[in-house]
Amino acid sequence: MKILITATSLGADSPGPALERLRGFTAQSGGELAFNPLGKPLSEDELIPLLRDCDGYIAGLDFVTKKVIGSCEKLRVISRYGSGVDRVDLDAAGERNITVCNTPGANAQAVADLAIALALSAARKLPLLDRKTREGHWVRSTGIELYGKTMGILGLGAVGRGVAKRAQGFSMKVLAYDPYIDARYAEEHHITVSDFDTLIENAEVISLHLPLNDKTRRIISGEVMSRMKKGAILINTARGGLIDEGAAFEFLKQGHLGGLGIDAYEEEPPKESPLFALDNVVLTPHTAAHTAEATANMAAMAVQNLIDVLSGKPCPYTVRSEH
Repeated sequence: MKILITATSLGADSPGPALERLRGFTAQSGGELAFNPLGKPLSEDELIPLLRDCDGYIAGLDFVTKKVIGSCEKLRVISRYGSGVDRVDLDAAGERNITVCNTPGANAQAVADLAIALALSAARKLPLLDRKTREGHWVRSTGIELYGKTMGILGLGAVGRGVAKRAQGFSMKVLAYDPYIDARYAEEHHITVSDFDTLIENAEVISLHLPLNDKTRRIISGEVMSRMKKGAILINTARGGLIDEGAAFEFLKQGHLGGLGIDAYEEEPPKESPLFALDNVVLTPHTAAHTAEATANMAAMAVQNLIDVLSGKPCPYTVRSEH
């Protein structure tokens, strides 16, 4: 039995009980573990030679295409280290009877923390002020307060709920749009259920917590941005591709958007993005889930999911299975 691990936070030298448990599991069958040699999400051509002879796979943010899946005769399970599966061809996996599972909620608190941190940083232009102070300048910059503003949350899953709770700590009114919203949960937690257009037109901070698919790709288009309140702050800690970054640049430059906090990009890593030149933009390197607590949670769940499937046990976090 051979298992490939490509999640960059779960390398061969990573400490913790999850990896030791996986080593013990593979050792029982005389198997082996293989790790990501490049330290980054893998492309189709980079992944195929590593995955071709594997039975199990703990996947980072690699591009698991139909071509990749078609090259894997032995593969039985793709266990995502994270909740998103937009880079996995689920139909191709289903055709090959490969179980796909994920770790929903494991990093929710970490991502919610960063979403609020980005909102605060954009509202007060903290990276600019930090840089100028280090350079010896004593800058006066007038920001805005989050206190008492309206937070709009697109996607009220585990992360969106975490953001709502934190926003309420700032006495913010919370609007939420989700096509599958739990109205009872929203009512119990004083969250106002909203349609998409009402949220876009009334929120002063908008935080994205949606999956990336054909319906959500560039859901924040130039037309949508034109309807946002002047000075609104936009936050994306979910998936690159939800925002039209070119349009965002224009609205930020014009001052219609007050700020952008972004952790996920259309191209990763972003290269020569015009957003780099703007002082009202805060950029982080897809790091929302990278806390000690979240990585431990994701590792434990991803390993357990993989062991469950390879042991013939039901996995409660299966995304797609044709067994």
